[in-house]
Amino acid sequence: MDHKNRQSIGKKLYSIKESYWIFYNGIRTMKYMFHAKKNNEISPKFIERIMLAVTEVNKCEICSYAHTKKALESGMSNNEIRNMLAGIIDDVPDDEVEGIMFAQHYADTRGNPTNESWERIVEIYGISKAKGILGSIRTIMIGNAYGIAWSSFLNRIRGNPDERSSLIYEISMILSSFLIPFCFIHALISDLLKKPIVNFKSLK
Repeated sequence: MDHKNRQSIGKKLYSIKESYWIFYNGIRTMKYMFHAKKNNEISPKFIERIMLAVTEVNKCEICSYAHTKKALESGMSNNEIRNMLAGIIDDVPDDEVEGIMFAQHYADTRGNPTNESWERIVEIYGISKAKGILGSIRTIMIGNAYGIAWSSFLNRIRGNPDERSSLIYEISMILSSFLIPFCFIHALISDLLKKPIVNFKSLK
């Protein structure tokens, strides 16, 4: 999908229902990111590239600021960070390109990538590293889903409202944080029941 189309999709804000499932999926798979990082399967730079790629699609101002700082701390150059935030992946190492493209695809499809694209990532990286990539994507998706609302609300106070948003939407999303404890419990129960972490659609 080209950069122009990614911009148009990224401008559509997440609903409260979508955000709940984003949080649920993120909580369930975040541990795989930490595991892959601890085992040196995924470098801090790779994680930050993933997070910048997803943030570029979703257009979250707070997350762009926070992860630009973290990306710099991980050793990424200013030029590479600017490119990532512009949707340009020319500077990405060859062995990370497929992972970054999957991250963009995941965000493009609002967390509903094709099963074929996931199977390809598993084939390329192996299941452990693939889960680490998925965990990284879903972790930043949490930040994006809620960060956009907070960014829009703060910009509204400063007199620069986000044209995508409304005051009602921003307040609704902020107040929906009361659902987070229920989401934690939901995720914990799903883990105890060993429910699958991947349930993507197939093109077949």
